Amino acid sequence: MSDASIVCTDLTFSWPDDTPVFRDLTFSLPPGRTGLVAPNGVGKTTLLNLLAGVYRPSSGTISVNGILGYLPQNLTFGTDLSVAEVLGVDGVIAALAAIEAGDADERHFAAIGTDWDVEERSRAQLERLGLGGIGLDRRLRTLSGGQIVTLGLAAQLLKSPDVLLLDEPTNNLDLDARNTLHGVLDGWAGCLVVVSHDRDLLDRMDRIAELEGSRISSYGGNFAAYEEQKRAEREVAEKNFRSAEQEVKREKRDMQVARERAARRSGTAVRNLKSAGLPKIVAGTLKRNAQESAAKADGRHGSRVEEARARLDDAGRALQEDDRLIIDLPGTVVPVGRTVFHGRGVQVEYGGRKIFAGDGFDLTIRGPERIALVGPNGAGKSTLLRAISGELATSGELQRADGRIASLSQRLDLLDVERSVAENLAKAAPNILSVDRMNLLARFLFRGPGAHLRVRDLSGGERLRATLACVLFAEPAPQLLLLDEPTNNLDLRGVEQLEAALRAYRGAMVVVSHDERFLQEIGVDRRLRLADGQVREVGDPGELPRPR
Repeated sequence: MSDASIVCTDLTFSWPDDTPVFRDLTFSLPPGRTGLVAPNGVGKTTLLNLLAGVYRPSSGTISVNGILGYLPQNLTFGTDLSVAEVLGVDGVIAALAAIEAGDADERHFAAIGTDWDVEERSRAQLERLGLGGIGLDRRLRTLSGGQIVTLGLAAQLLKSPDVLLLDEPTNNLDLDARNTLHGVLDGWAGCLVVVSHDRDLLDRMDRIAELEGSRISSYGGNFAAYEEQKRAEREVAEKNFRSAEQEVKREKRDMQVARERAARRSGTAVRNLKSAGLPKIVAGTLKRNAQESAAKADGRHGSRVEEARARLDDAGRALQEDDRLIIDLPGTVVPVGRTVFHGRGVQVEYGGRKIFAGDGFDLTIRGPERIALVGPNGAGKSTLLRAISGELATSGELQRADGRIASLSQRLDLLDVERSVAENLAKAAPNILSVDRMNLLARFLFRGPGAHLRVRDLSGGERLRATLACVLFAEPAPQLLLLDEPTNNLDLRGVEQLEAALRAYRGAMVVVSHDERFLQEIGVDRRLRLADGQVREVGDPGELPRPR
């Protein structure tokens, strides 16, 4: 549908406690692919829920031109559901089966309608998305998180939507699944709106829409073009700020000069009046006139100073300083060549079933290596990390060097959610002085009252920063850091902050991630692939293939 579009006029929405989210938000999204970006907590998911009809606006109108499909960020399917039930075709398939068995009840024909080929279309859609080997009667509890996300997308595509809303669609997808998704969206002909922190996906968009408060600004081109335009805007803002600063100084200087000039004139006038021998009443009138004239001049200059200050304030608001993590971690340095982990024939068993092929996996981690652990969903990457850390019972030869191994799971569940960020850090690093802990937390962007927020009340990005602070500065400093999909649910700014923190880390690191750009930004120099229960070295150190 070439005219598929979304139009919102004066959209206002508040939470039940009257906390406002949007007020009089007006925008339109034409046909084409739009990436919607904003920091966590601004309201991207809320806006998609409003567009999809999950939430109702307090006031204003939402017009969606065409059939709507919506893939939310958090899918709440029951684990006992079948693939056919998730796709929404189980009723039609059951009716088809009943008719084939000789049951000609009219309700079966009514259930089928015109969907006589629904089974073939469903299988074709699954095949298109890389799920061709999954039967329609398969239960969700047997699928990986990435397969469930892809299945949710298949359910939306079966509707043949004109307008498609996707909220973080690449979360939990492996590289092959991401490339498949990219292929589907590259050919999208309707109106597509994608909320994502996946920069490779955003680079496939036709435009980027930036949500800020109750305003959406549109930037033509993909994410790389958006970043370039934002850099240009910042340069202009910096220039305007410097100009406004100079203007304030100039107006203050002019006002001071005018005051001094008026004071000199007033003093000269008084002396002249005395020498002229004028009557007191005339002399008083002339003196008052001089003072009033000086006051008016001072008022004019004062107004100019206030106007210049207002322009400086506006320029300062346009020039919002980026929050960057600048972290020095000397205690995490691991000498080149030092073995921090060695495993030979390491095996994990669940219910009598071996997770790794053959006699188990062999792995040696030396010095400050940065290892990317990749592979398809469900291959056992998280299990391998837990085996390295000692969290799981294993068999085989295992050696861990002295020094702490720190793990950061996808769940970010290391901190006490009832304690504040500062209290959690005090528990992890009791020997750091209180003032030093507060300075450290400020470097992780928890400044002032922010350091005393309960972990329970933090956003996903904030919780990640708090966890990183406690993991990286715990005593003793970690020599090996294990990260499991650390960028999941982070906004773009959060990903950049995480990259900055990890670039400062000087120990050994193993990272499970499907985000190729993230792996390159943190300086991965070795890659392992886990598939079919086997761990294999991939490519030469430092050579990471770009995603297709």
